[in-house]
Amino acid sequence: MTEFMRNSDAFTWAMETDPRLRSTVVTVVLLDRSPDWDEVRRRFALISRELPMFRQRVVKSPPPAPPRWEYDADFDLDYHMRQVAVSGAGTLDDVLEMARVAEMQDFDRARALWETTLVEGLPDGGAAVICKFHHALTDGVGGIQIAMRLFDLSEEHYQQEPLPDAQQLPGSSPLDGYRDSWRYGVSLLAQSLTGTASRAPRLMYGLIRRPIATARSAAANAASIYRTVRPLSHTGSALIGERSLIRRLGVHEVPRVPLRGAAHRCGGALNDAFVAGVAGGLRIYHEKHGVAVGDLHLTMPISLRTKTDDMGGNRITLMRFDIPVGEADPAKRIRAIHERVSAVRQEKSLPYTQVIAGVLNLMPRWYIGSVLRHVDFLTSDVPGVPVPVFLGGAAVRAQYAFGPTIGASVNVTLLSYVDTCSLGIDVDTAAIPDYTVFHDALVAGFDEVLALAG
Repeated sequence: MTEFMRNSDAFTWAMETDPRLRSTVVTVVLLDRSPDWDEVRRRFALISRELPMFRQRVVKSPPPAPPRWEYDADFDLDYHMRQVAVSGAGTLDDVLEMARVAEMQDFDRARALWETTLVEGLPDGGAAVICKFHHALTDGVGGIQIAMRLFDLSEEHYQQEPLPDAQQLPGSSPLDGYRDSWRYGVSLLAQSLTGTASRAPRLMYGLIRRPIATARSAAANAASIYRTVRPLSHTGSALIGERSLIRRLGVHEVPRVPLRGAAHRCGGALNDAFVAGVAGGLRIYHEKHGVAVGDLHLTMPISLRTKTDDMGGNRITLMRFDIPVGEADPAKRIRAIHERVSAVRQEKSLPYTQVIAGVLNLMPRWYIGSVLRHVDFLTSDVPGVPVPVFLGGAAVRAQYAFGPTIGASVNVTLLSYVDTCSLGIDVDTAAIPDYTVFHDALVAGFDEVLALAG
């Protein structure tokens, strides 16, 4: 049967009827020189054969089925891979301007949902690679898995693997979509009946033997699901509430060992110190504008990936909860964030992510917007490559990831490389029009946290 989108990816796809909620991810890889482009193209050709979605497009399905992945008969690798010369003086800001435009542009939905651009002409012979992909293709961890198929551990190329044959496209007819959608509906009904039949005896047994505990468990599940899908009527901040389609990208680098040390001294993990640094920056930004701030709404991707999952793919769920941005003491802030993040990772709703997304896909688009548009900020922590690597013979100097804001004022994504935590900052300029002021505040927020490391 046709491969349909998972409910969570269909939700991500459908919410883009509001362009402010697009799920475009852009990464920038800085290289010490121009890579062997033929070798890079060959690696992408290999990946496009190993991961079907790199040669597939998304096609609308007849109800009740979600959109489906369909092979693009006109797939052209050269459309997805381009070479350009950098504009201006070739500074990092010039590269980020190109990445900013790519991040704001929608995909050609008649094609596969990714693009890669080699930018040449940087100072001292350097180069950059800008990768753009839709979040339905992969999450951060899956993206690192894919990157490891591109990178080498030395500037010498490994022995080339023969490219596997591209998958043969099956013949199709206009009726195929309706037939597969009907099969999908029947399969969904069968799964629902089977699940009900298997759970009903256990539920009845629990109600008879432990009625109070069973009722409390059901209530806890319901409360957890409500926290996951509840709409937000307003932002937590009175300062950063506007939204637009204009973005501004920036970067900042934080040493990984001191950041992790600061977290451990406060009983937290590296992610807790990272979120505390972003929260500290937001507090300082509000103070600079004379606006009081307390708790703000945060969206954080929670990975559901297991060891048995294939390379690539999107295996995250988005959880929303409040963060004590107004707490001035960075140590107390880390401890409070650690408690709240730990509670979110134990939410009873997590195993029902696909079911919840399926229900949300049936809701009006305005409701989906209300779930996301009033979130104040978004953070994502992606464990990157721990050792120096090369791309097409060129040494990788740095990597930055820019996640989508999907309704928030700013997304700060941490992508580690060796001993550096590289922060990709994606700002909605309607919410934060004075980017330089915000960047300085963010740097000060991380300096507060790093000072805890001693």
